[in-house]
Amino acid sequence: MTPLAELRRSFAGPGRLDWIGLRPARKAVLVPVERARITTDGLDGDHGRPGKRAVTLLQAEHLPVIAALAGRKDLPPDLLRRNLVISGINLSALREFGLRIGTVRLAVEVPCAPCSRMEQVLGPGGYSALRGHGGWCCSVLEPGEISLGDPVSPDF
Repeated sequence: MTPLAELRRSFAGPGRLDWIGLRPARKAVLVPVERARITTDGLDGDHGRPGKRAVTLLQAEHLPVIAALAGRKDLPPDLLRRNLVISGINLSALREFGLRIGTVRLAVEVPCAPCSRMEQVLGPGGYSALRGHGGWCCSVLEPGEISLGDPVSPDF
């Protein structure tokens, strides 16, 4: 039988950075970009805050779930106001290790709770649709450049 510690370090393969969005100001429309620079304070050009919430992540596989729970056919990532959308690797499983996107190292800190604006953006029930699927807030351990398609892997 495989020890639990070994199982927790086992991933099918790397994930992928699918989407990058910058919030130039509070409540401003997100601007999708193909690449971004991440500093210790977060993404250049984003109004986010330094520290445990410098970068926000969303699991791409959760988009159809949130859409279904909100009664929508599809859901573009910019509506959810997260910086990065990651596919192919379980972000929740990376919490204890952190992650790498290219050369950038992030510490997965806390779940990213939905805000009350989700009710306006997604319609009635939008806030509840996002609960448990809102992604993760991260602090920056090593800054650098990221681009769409970059691999995402555990930071062992």
